[in-house]
Amino acid sequence: MLQEQNFDIISWWNDLSFDGKELFTLSEDGKLVIYAGHEGRERLIAELTPENSIAMLSSLGEKYYALQSRVADTATEWNATEDKIKMAEKVHSLKSALNSAAAIGNLEKLSAEVAEWDKLVSELTEQNYAVKLALTEQAEALADSNDWKDANAAIRDLIEKWKLSGYADKFRSDKLWNRIEAAKNKFNDRRKQFFEEQEKDLLVNLDLKMDLVEQAESLATSVEWKKTADTFHRLTNEWKTIGHTLSKKNEELWQRFIAAKATFFDRKREHTDRIQKEQEQFFAEKTALAEKAEALKESTDWNATSLAYAALMEEWKKTGRVNGDKGEEVWARFMAAQEHFFSAKKQHTEGIRTVHEQNYNLKMELLHRANQIKNATNWNDTTAEMNELLDEWKKIGPVARDVSNKIWDEFIAARKHFFARKDANREQRKQFVEVQKQVRTEQAKEMVGKLLTDIAEEEEKLVDFAEALKNITPGKKAEELRKHLEKLLVEGQQKIKRLKEKYAALQDEYGKKATTPAPATHTEPAAATTEVVAAADDQPQDEPIQTAE
Repeated sequence: MLQEQNFDIISWWNDLSFDGKELFTLSEDGKLVIYAGHEGRERLIAELTPENSIAMLSSLGEKYYALQSRVADTATEWNATEDKIKMAEKVHSLKSALNSAAAIGNLEKLSAEVAEWDKLVSELTEQNYAVKLALTEQAEALADSNDWKDANAAIRDLIEKWKLSGYADKFRSDKLWNRIEAAKNKFNDRRKQFFEEQEKDLLVNLDLKMDLVEQAESLATSVEWKKTADTFHRLTNEWKTIGHTLSKKNEELWQRFIAAKATFFDRKREHTDRIQKEQEQFFAEKTALAEKAEALKESTDWNATSLAYAALMEEWKKTGRVNGDKGEEVWARFMAAQEHFFSAKKQHTEGIRTVHEQNYNLKMELLHRANQIKNATNWNDTTAEMNELLDEWKKIGPVARDVSNKIWDEFIAARKHFFARKDANREQRKQFVEVQKQVRTEQAKEMVGKLLTDIAEEEEKLVDFAEALKNITPGKKAEELRKHLEKLLVEGQQKIKRLKEKYAALQDEYGKKATTPAPATHTEPAAATTEVVAAADDQPQDEPIQTAE
């Protein structure tokens, strides 16, 4: 993955969040260390750089998930196993792996679970050791016994109990075994010496052969085939080394010995035949799986075929084991087919990776341009360019999954940043227009008020002029006065008309918000005055009219 030149590894680390992060610390020079609280010591996990940090952390995370899966698998096996001591080696191995793991995650949690198992295994081991030790001490106590028969049987019984007493660590177990063997040898040596001294060789041989017969009869029903077969061979060799005993007893014991031996080996032969049939069945099943694997090896449906191979491997594991050359041969066929397919898949994946890198570089150029123009104020041009960048982005093929969402989110963030600014600017301009509109509306209201006042004043003047016209006193100046008043009436009517036209224009422009209905004329003019006014309306509008003002 490409890294930015000013990549701050400490900030990047501080922004990370994952389970178990508290167990780790990252130094300024990139050393990733697990805290001393884990297993009582500090341990260097990895050395990170701006170039390798993300890939390295991903790899360390994958290793953690592998350990987590291993612990989960072991937990399943642990819960299914009644005899926990059988899990000792696996638990010790897993504990060692966790203590030295180059991984990142909640290792403390995994270690705690394994520690519980290790504790129980240790306790069981100590219990088994205590049992073995007690049996060894009892055997050593019997080594000096003169009760040859009972002591011999007791020692033999102790040895069998010792063998069945369960797992203990090999070093201490071997030491105890050497002690119990020494006690047995000491007892046998004393017993042999006793019979030699008593010149009871025949009885000694009888006792020894009876011992072998009893051992043989106890092994006749054993299912530990190889171990028991080896034991019978050893017992037979021991029989040959023992001298004659009482002839009647010797034949009887021999027949008993041979019968026990025959019973075991007949059972072993039946078991071998059954195993052979099972092996043939297993070989047929594994051959069928190998053929299926070979039929898939040229497939280019990479994901589906990978899953198919995984399913075949699971079937393979569930199928019984085939021993010998035939097993190795069919396994080689199965693996060769898989390796052929996965080699081709690897080449295909590398080709896809190259295309992903090319697409990544193209999208990074678009992202860079989007970040360059996201603060622009030429709204129309930048909107068009942002949409063109989005169209270009959609035309470019996919990139690697681990970076696809990241660069897409950054690209969309740049777009959102610009369009949010554009919306804010539009809203700001809209608010400005509203303010201006309100100002003009208030001004219109003031103008309407003045127009209404002027109209009212002019209408009052018309009433006064009309009244004066009706009441002219006859005389020398009466005609002149009449004409003057008629002229004033015409001028007033025209002025009112102009004022009402302005009022109507304000109504059209601002509506009812800025205006109120115009008041009606207070006094109806006299008929003569109306005629004068009507006559005045016919005058050309471009001629100036003299007023009395």
